[in-house]
Amino acid sequence: MTDPSLMAELESLRRQIEGANRAYHDLDAPEISDAEYDVLFRRLQSLESSHPELVTPDSPTQRIGGTPATHLPKAPHAAPMLSLDNAFTTEELMAWHQRMVRLDGRVTTTRLAVEVKIDGAALSLTYLHGVLERAVTRGNGAIGEEITGNARAIADIPLTITGDDWPEVMEVRGEVYIPRQSLETVNAEREAMDLDPLQNPRNAAAGALRALDPAEARRRRLRFFAYQVVPVEGTLEIPTHEAMLEQLVTWGFPVEPHHQTVQGIDDAVALVEEWSETIRTLPFDADGLVVKVDDLALREELGTVSGRIPRWAIARKFPAESATTRLLDIEVNIGRTGALAPTALLEPVRIGGVTVTRATLHNEEIIAQRDVRIGDVVEVIRSGDVIPKVLGPDRRQRTGDEQPWTPPATCPYCETPLSRPEGEVNRYCLNARCPGRAFEGLVHFVSKAGMDIQGLGPERVRQLLAEALITDPADLYSLRSEQLVALEGFAEQSATALIDAIEASRSRPLRALLTAIGVRHLGAAAAKSLARRFGTMAALRAATQAEIEALDGIGPAISGSLLGYLADPAVAEMLDRLADGGVAQREDAIEVGGHRPLAGLILVLTGTLPTLTKAEATERIERAGGTVKSSVSRKTSLVVAGEDAGSKLSRAGELGIEVIDEAELLRRLGGDG
Repeated sequence: MTDPSLMAELESLRRQIEGANRAYHDLDAPEISDAEYDVLFRRLQSLESSHPELVTPDSPTQRIGGTPATHLPKAPHAAPMLSLDNAFTTEELMAWHQRMVRLDGRVTTTRLAVEVKIDGAALSLTYLHGVLERAVTRGNGAIGEEITGNARAIADIPLTITGDDWPEVMEVRGEVYIPRQSLETVNAEREAMDLDPLQNPRNAAAGALRALDPAEARRRRLRFFAYQVVPVEGTLEIPTHEAMLEQLVTWGFPVEPHHQTVQGIDDAVALVEEWSETIRTLPFDADGLVVKVDDLALREELGTVSGRIPRWAIARKFPAESATTRLLDIEVNIGRTGALAPTALLEPVRIGGVTVTRATLHNEEIIAQRDVRIGDVVEVIRSGDVIPKVLGPDRRQRTGDEQPWTPPATCPYCETPLSRPEGEVNRYCLNARCPGRAFEGLVHFVSKAGMDIQGLGPERVRQLLAEALITDPADLYSLRSEQLVALEGFAEQSATALIDAIEASRSRPLRALLTAIGVRHLGAAAAKSLARRFGTMAALRAATQAEIEALDGIGPAISGSLLGYLADPAVAEMLDRLADGGVAQREDAIEVGGHRPLAGLILVLTGTLPTLTKAEATERIERAGGTVKSSVSRKTSLVVAGEDAGSKLSRAGELGIEVIDEAELLRRLGGDG
């Protein structure tokens, strides 16, 4: 019989890690620090190693990276983008080297490449005959998201390779990052536009890569370092990693300049010790060093663990900046979706040059699992993130006066009983009119991702709430200029500008409104699908669960959350008042039922089109009712081929699928083209 407590711990660890994976990889909004994640992941690895019979195929230890987002085309990597194992101590680094020596004695004398581990977003660039054809995020390691348009906006990425001797088709892999100074500049610009600051360089880079607008990559001043070449067609006669980096520079790629090749593991350890004190002086975020076997042929022989982790490389990670202080109290806030958010109130402590008085505690399950109590001396970590995090208590310093924390049963703002859905770690206030949800909900509603009401930032929203001029989004559309002029800080010109911005938002499409109202689980991609399918808010409010779930990418979690939200009488009343206030609540006609000559067809794009980028072609195809996929299958209706079309063209021929060029695509698009 399996110990129930062991099964419960395994289930809890997997749930927490998967939640962290989704937040980090899919939403670009990390919920826990890297150090916390590593503790959880290593505990799960330890338990599964001791009990291999309990390893499940869907365990986080059995996969790489995150699930590709649904709003971008998918694309496979020529070879998996592997996930590095971590060493947190010198002993673990030495143990890794000894494991390799036992596998192959030549490792004893082989040279090791040592590189700075850039804390950014991994990217794979495919070059066809020396020309950039495709850029793909890491995704789950096997399949990522195609973001070629965004990659072209990064000045460091060559559109055409210089020199010669490159394989006909190859992937160049590297890391996209934002220098710290650039992030400060970007955040200053965002503050001037009343936008929230970007949380940290790593996720700011990942978010820009996955944005639908390539201009966002330019605005965020993204940079790129290359570190690997993967030949797809043709050969690459390069013997070592050091020579590979030199070749990348010859081709026009930037590489991180501090890489070194050392004679053996002792030299690598010494180099790690040197960097442990100086790595934070770099102009970009880095959390350690990567140590690799320099000999590429020997790498091939050493191979991987389960096809996921290279035996020949390891990341020697450094601890993030942290300090200890006393937890004075736990404050409860309610987010825009109603999620209960516990926040630690701390005795002031300096971490990394910043005085910290508040830190996130994530959720009640983590608080209980770590046995965090009010009055504890706790370790607080801050590693580039705006919001510090509580790692856990120092139980040795307990006096007995510490008090366990009990989550409230009712919402502290509206006294509505809190609900904890099965399988989730958060409790929720389901009252759509909850004043605790009002501020966060309104900030999201007016943001660029929602109704894009310029000039109405968080502080303005707070002021309007405090003056009781608004309580929910519908109240915005009854504001008058004379009401605003009477408030502190509002001149006549700024009041008029805000009223004009509110007026402009009335015509925003249904997809923007669906995103703005902040339904739990409902993101921009699902909102777009719903808006295209139903056309108006009235039609969506009348839809059944089966009709909603018939859409690609929408399952029970989204449909259940949406229908529950729309069924709330307070929500219905608010939506009615939005309509009375002139908010359109309909999708653009062409998106719903206009000229849709490609309705129901599945298209695949390959090669370089004469006048359209792939992003532009995809947008036009989708507006005409078609769906764009990244790979050719028997379900494919048409393949649109441009110059230097690759293997997709051959696959279309094998399956007998019609191939057309850009001119024919535009002809079939008709008025939309």
